[in-house]
Amino acid sequence: MSDDKQHPAGHVIDAAAVMLAARKLEQGKLVAFPTETVYGLGGDAEDPAAIAAIYAAKGRPANHPVIVHVSPEADIGYWAASVPVEARRLIASFWPGPLTLILKRAAHIPDAVAGGQDSVGLRCPSHPVAQALLREFRGGKGGIAGPSANKFGHVSPTTAAHVREEFGDDGGGLVDYILDGGQSEVGIESTIVDLSRIDTHGPVLLRPGHISADQIAAVLGVAPAAPDAAAPRASGTLDAHYAPNTPVVQVRPEDLPVVLAKLAAGGKKVALICRAPGAHEAAVIQPMPQEANAYAHDLYAALRDMDHAGADIIVVEGLPATPQWQGVNDRLRRAAFDSQGILARL
Repeated sequence: MSDDKQHPAGHVIDAAAVMLAARKLEQGKLVAFPTETVYGLGGDAEDPAAIAAIYAAKGRPANHPVIVHVSPEADIGYWAASVPVEARRLIASFWPGPLTLILKRAAHIPDAVAGGQDSVGLRCPSHPVAQALLREFRGGKGGIAGPSANKFGHVSPTTAAHVREEFGDDGGGLVDYILDGGQSEVGIESTIVDLSRIDTHGPVLLRPGHISADQIAAVLGVAPAAPDAAAPRASGTLDAHYAPNTPVVQVRPEDLPVVLAKLAAGGKKVALICRAPGAHEAAVIQPMPQEANAYAHDLYAALRDMDHAGADIIVVEGLPATPQWQGVNDRLRRAAFDSQGILARL
């Protein structure tokens, strides 16, 4: 009898690989693992040495917190000093799934996992391989600290091949094991909602994602506020993030012809990411889906492919400024953080 289990969604769970990954985590080693959002670089969330190894492998600032992944059966009260009713409602509605909740951190949870803050980010992933790993790790009672499995600030990985591209086939001596779970279904990082100050600030949307502000408002009865100056630091919220090595600019659809013409006149090789490829000319063109969730699924792979195209610049067609595109627009804004400066120099 095979130890592999076929999940209804089509994922094959290699039980032996999951067990090996769990044992390595229990030994304090780092394991890259799949989630429905992106691949995570995992370490034991209660082992400060493992957390330090994550920061070192990524080149991540020590004050930039990581998200703790927990199993569907996890006791959230173990990780959080308090679990407000709003958290319970969001958990019931969206877990397992691409939603991270920021709660007040329990006193025994290491400072390192929170970047020295008094809060902790918690998420229960829906990917069946991630769930199998979390249930196997410490008998389902542990948490896996898991920022994206890439060098800090780079494009997040959505396949095991992307992780190998970042760290090498053998993990480059930094990642001890890569657990393959196919391509991530969502393709961009989780929505992050701060509930650590719920009594004074209400819910705060720190990072948009697949789960929209409208969906959160429908559950809580109030729309999440924008981050304020005193909001907790959270993963993936720096101005420059998710960026390939090739410069990226985001251009409004109506401005594309002029910008592409200027780049061509200047002898620049352009890699173009757009939803209407037939309307434009560029050295390399990556057509993208029209629908927001499908676009998000393909986004990071497209950025990585265009980064290898030998282009001087990656031009991304601007997207609708509507709620369903908020998560994708957030990632592209950070990837193309210097768009205005680059375009001004054309």
